[in-house]
Amino acid sequence: MYQLRIVGGRPLKGDIVISGAKNAALPLMAASLLTGESLTLHNVPRLADILSMVELLTQHGAVVEELASHTLRITAANIDNLVAPYDIVRKMRASIMVLGPLVARYGKAKVSLPGGCVIGTRPVDLHLNGLKALGAEINLNQGYIEAEAPQGLVGATISLPMITVTGTENLMMAACLAKGETRIINAALEPEVVDLANCLIAMGAIIEGAGTNTIVIQGVDELHGAEHTVIPDRIETGSYLVAAAITGSDIRLLNTSLDLLPGVTDRLKQAGLQLEAMDNGIHIHQMQQAFEGVDVMTEPFPGFATDLQAQMMTLMTMANGASMITETVFENRFMHVPELGRMGANITVHGASALVRGTRKLYGAEVMATDIRASVSLVLAALAAEGETIINRIYHLDRGYEALEDKLNACGALIERIQRSDS
Repeated sequence: MYQLRIVGGRPLKGDIVISGAKNAALPLMAASLLTGESLTLHNVPRLADILSMVELLTQHGAVVEELASHTLRITAANIDNLVAPYDIVRKMRASIMVLGPLVARYGKAKVSLPGGCVIGTRPVDLHLNGLKALGAEINLNQGYIEAEAPQGLVGATISLPMITVTGTENLMMAACLAKGETRIINAALEPEVVDLANCLIAMGAIIEGAGTNTIVIQGVDELHGAEHTVIPDRIETGSYLVAAAITGSDIRLLNTSLDLLPGVTDRLKQAGLQLEAMDNGIHIHQMQQAFEGVDVMTEPFPGFATDLQAQMMTLMTMANGASMITETVFENRFMHVPELGRMGANITVHGASALVRGTRKLYGAEVMATDIRASVSLVLAALAAEGETIINRIYHLDRGYEALEDKLNACGALIERIQRSDS
């Protein structure tokens, strides 16, 4: 087992290249199951979750080739296994997205109930009810979802009772090969959904309305191969924006855009940070001596992303005044609060809200990560803290952040990965 050792208090300066979006790449990889021809994806990040998806697709019978750095070619011509086993699916919740493509193309699938970060119940019943509306028969048996549609899926109107990104993506993929028209109402608006729709259209799908709350899909008999570039990772972008802000640094983020984070950038500007759009990125620097506390409520896109809540809370621990952080998406997403408290943060949790009183100083400590975004929030706190911080359970970071130590060290941070003394 490894730890991160971080010496804080060092100003950062330089360029950070933002990787492709993990949350876009995973459904795009699953979409390869919709055709027997090759799907080539560029700008795929090198992450543990990507490797898990490669493992899952390979065991289904797909051939995954690395053509170049960050470029994968996936060919699902000879799928010989319609079971997504627990040993792989337990590693990440995105595995559920093979369900829709397999049922749509083969009329049958057996997928383990998913695992991943423990940040809330995140039930899959929205996926299952949507597939039922398309004509699939669904049974839950010994921890597995068993879905069958021997006569194929049939288009329908699906009104989602709450916004779900992976649910929208799963149903959109399934509907591409259904007979007739499917309408997904209350669809997710996230850029990753639009990216998947654009790739599916390049594969021959007929989709309108991606990026709005109603997506209309006309089913086709088959899809073909295509080539597609994954969008930049907006969560990585936001995380490094906070890294620059909390250390009072001057950083340029490349291969990204302010348009990916409207709800987040609005709050950072309100706090007093200067964000400037460049041709291929963002320049951030602090315009005043100290930034101000701002209130944040997480919401679906284009609101403040739940995946950036922990990072923003960390920033607010060093702001002038108090901030109220309210989490409306996941019920267990304050697990980083006790760890930040070990570093001197003053945070009081009241149900779904956390009152953060700015302390202006954090201190290094030994802490433990609980999920992907909590992990990076501790890295951000450590960058600004006085002294040395040791972060345990950093395998979460490897699931969501490509080459984090290298990117930050190149800008002047002091981070090293070390072997635990008791492992």
